[in-house]
Amino acid sequence: MGTMRVAPRVHFGFGARAQLPTLIGGRRVLAVVDPFLLGSPFLEPLRDARVYSDITPELPVGTLDAAGETARAYAPEVIVAIGGGSALDAAKLIALLVTHDGPLSRYYGENLVPGPVVPVIAMPTTAGTGSEVTPVAVISDPDRELKVGISSPYLVPAVAIVDPELTMGAPATVTAYAGIDALVHAAESFTARRLDLDWSAPLPVFTGRNALTEPLSLRAAAHLGPWLPVAVHDPADRRARQEVAKGSLLAGMAFGSTGTHLCHALQYPIGALTKTPHGLGTGLLLPHVLRAIPDKERVAAFGEALGTDDTIGRIVEINRAIGVPASLSEIGVRRSQLPRIADLALGSTRLLAIAPVTPTRDLLLEILSDAF
Repeated sequence: MGTMRVAPRVHFGFGARAQLPTLIGGRRVLAVVDPFLLGSPFLEPLRDARVYSDITPELPVGTLDAAGETARAYAPEVIVAIGGGSALDAAKLIALLVTHDGPLSRYYGENLVPGPVVPVIAMPTTAGTGSEVTPVAVISDPDRELKVGISSPYLVPAVAIVDPELTMGAPATVTAYAGIDALVHAAESFTARRLDLDWSAPLPVFTGRNALTEPLSLRAAAHLGPWLPVAVHDPADRRARQEVAKGSLLAGMAFGSTGTHLCHALQYPIGALTKTPHGLGTGLLLPHVLRAIPDKERVAAFGEALGTDDTIGRIVEINRAIGVPASLSEIGVRRSQLPRIADLALGSTRLLAIAPVTPTRDLLLEILSDAF
């Protein structure tokens, strides 16, 4: 079985951003932009737009509720998002609040957005999150210990413009952690559990193992595996930037339909505890999660896409090459904290439902101990 949810229009390649004026087409525009891009020539097509740039990495829900109210009064006809995953997620949620009543907490979870939102044109400046083609946005809420997600097919952007030129200025650590997270997206979408779907009922946002996205996951790995270390160590290498951006886009198209699983479920409490970047945590965990998957043939098939007969060993090599720490102890986790991390991860029921192995507390502790 297969389900595809992806932006109706996707443009990829150096110079693709030149499509933006045509896509805006004289409509009233709200631009949601990472603050470091203010004054950038990339924003020239948006000179007549209203700009929102109060983007913080954790996306506190209160700031977005307020931004949504302001945007609703402005009544944009289209929202253009330029930046990393946080900027793109912020734009999706502001688009939601322009069209539907807040607060955002009404929509925590899956399939609670009641209808279409203001169209979003998403232009990523990092290669990793895949947010430009996915139906989910992640925010932080002070009333909750972990980040929370809002997932709905209505949140998939109307247009994705992936221009590798926009990633050329990304620092090495951003390139590394975003890029390895894209590889995790590819791996987890490819190894997701097969779900029994009821075609006569509303589908879940994430539909598990997917015949339509499997080729995308493997192609993403083929682009990312050899080229991510090059992009990290030679950020001016245009071929490497192109390959990593393509891999990230394909991985986003894949997991936007299938979902992700154990790396992400465990990373949310680890990230909250250590204040380390999301991709650092998912990348660190990936070899240990793959080791726990019983379907060794599937894990091996993913390795073939990476060009190896040792999937886990190759991922360890990539992590080492780009500076991902090798263990949880290196990022400040104590062994005594592992049970609490496992307990918190058990609350990520949406992610655990897609895991290709029964996600018991003992299994999560086994993975964590291995990673420690």
